[in-house]
Amino acid sequence: MADSVTSYLTARGVHARPLRTVVGLLCSGWHGLDDLVRSTAVPRRTVQELISALGQDAENEADSWRVAPSRVDHYRAVTAQHPDRPDGELLAAYEAYLTEVPAPSRALDHVQADAATMLRRARWLDQTYDLPGARLLCVGDHDLTALAVCTLRPELSATVVDVDERLLEYVDRTARARGLDIRCRYADFRHALPPSVVGTADLVFTDPPYTPEGMRLFLARAIESLRDPEGRAIVAYGYSTRTPALGLKVQQEIQRLGLVFEAVLPAFNRYHGAQAVGSASDLYVLQQTSRSSRLAEAAVRDLLSGIYTHGPQSIEAGGTPAPALAELTRLTAATPTTPAWTDPIRANGPVAYDLTADPGSWLARVLLAGPLSVVGALVPNNHPDITDQRSQQALADLVRGKYTLTYHRSLAGGRHAVVLASPVDTPSTRGTLLSRVHGKLSNIWREALILNSKGTLTKREARDQVTTLLPTPDDAEERLIDLPLHRIRAILTAAE
Repeated sequence: MADSVTSYLTARGVHARPLRTVVGLLCSGWHGLDDLVRSTAVPRRTVQELISALGQDAENEADSWRVAPSRVDHYRAVTAQHPDRPDGELLAAYEAYLTEVPAPSRALDHVQADAATMLRRARWLDQTYDLPGARLLCVGDHDLTALAVCTLRPELSATVVDVDERLLEYVDRTARARGLDIRCRYADFRHALPPSVVGTADLVFTDPPYTPEGMRLFLARAIESLRDPEGRAIVAYGYSTRTPALGLKVQQEIQRLGLVFEAVLPAFNRYHGAQAVGSASDLYVLQQTSRSSRLAEAAVRDLLSGIYTHGPQSIEAGGTPAPALAELTRLTAATPTTPAWTDPIRANGPVAYDLTADPGSWLARVLLAGPLSVVGALVPNNHPDITDQRSQQALADLVRGKYTLTYHRSLAGGRHAVVLASPVDTPSTRGTLLSRVHGKLSNIWREALILNSKGTLTKREARDQVTTLLPTPDDAEERLIDLPLHRIRAILTAAE
C-alpha cells in the first residue's frame, strides 16, 4: 500500500510534513489515535485517512495502530526527511549574500533583514512545510528569502517577482552561481503580475510596505499567485507599540481580503534599520477562505496610487506640476496618460506618459511596450536612466531597432525631463522582438527569423536556431516584457 501513502502525501503538497511525522510514529510502535492527533496537531480525520491509505500495512490492536514490522523500513524510506545543513554553514552563505545585495531603496521602503532572520525564515519554512518539489513565490524579495530557503533546500523551486531591476539581476546571478532553482520576473504590483506566475505557488512570502495600501496590494497579488486554496501567504509586518492604531488598520486590510490569521509569531524578523518599529516585525501566517480571490481582485482594482511611506509613490506624494505636463504635451502633441506596459498598447498617433512617480524601472518598460509611433515620457530630471551620457546610451541601446531617443532635460523649472522615442522603419529580428514583447518569446523569435530571412528559413530551422541562441531555456515560454532587463538585453544581443 506504499503507493497509496505516497499518493496521499503528494496530494497534501506542502502540508505533508506533519503527516510524515504520523507515519514515523506508526513505524516506531503502537499508538492510539488520540496520541497521534495530540502529538502531531494533525486533525483526527486526516490521521484516519492516512491509516486507511496504509491498508493492510497497518496493524490494529486495542484501539492502537502501527505499521507492520515487515514494512517499517520501507515506510521510513518513503517518509525520510532530506539531509540537513549546519546553521554555521548557512549563516556564512547568508552573510556572503548580504555583502553584495544592492543598497536598500528608500523610495521602495526597503529595510534589510539580517542574516539571522534569513536563517530563521528558512528554518521555519522547512520545519513547517514539505518544501522539496514545492514552489515558493516571493512578492518582492530585497531580504533574499528565496536565496535563503533554496540554499537550505535546493529541491525547492522559487520565483522572485520585484520592481527593482538591481535586485532581480543580483538574485538571478547569485542563484545561477549556486545552482539554485530560482526564476526572476519583473512586475510593479499595482499594474499586474506576469501571467506565468498567476496560480502557480504553493507558498507565498512577502515583506510589504508597512502601509495599509501596501499590505492590501502585496497580499492581493499573493492570493492571485497561489494555485489552490490550501496555499499559504507568509507575511512580515511590524508596527510600533506606540501606534497600535496603525497596526489595527493593516490587520483590518488583511481581514478585508478574507484571510484567516493561522499564526502570528512576534518579533520574528530583525532588520538593519526600521528603528521606528524596534527594528523588528512579526511573521503572519495567513490562510485563504472561499471569498479571498474575489476580494483580492476588487482590492487591486480599487487601489490608490500611493503605497509607500517615502518617495514619489508614497501616500503623501503630490501630483505632477501643470507646467511639466504642459511641456510633455508640447513635445508630443498628445494628452498625458498613466503608464501602461502589461498589455499591448494600441495607438494611431503619438502617446504621452506621466512617469513622474517612476521608481526607476517604468521608463524602460513603457518603451519596451510602446506602440510603433512617437512616445513621450515625462520623468524626474534625476531619473537613473537619463542622469548621464552612459545611462542615456544604455537606454537607447536597449530599444535600438525599435526607437531612436532624444532627451529634453531640465524642463519646468529644472526638475523634469521628457524622453522622446521615434519609431525606426528598418526591419530586423531585434526590432520585431521589441515590437511584440507580449507574445511568447520562442514563437515571436521564430517568426521574426522567418520574416527577416525573406522565407529562406523553414519553421523547423527557425525553431532550432531559437533553441540554440536562447541564453536561458526557461525564458522560451515567457513574454519578453516580464523578464528582468539584464535577461532582455542578453536575448536581444543573441538575436543579432
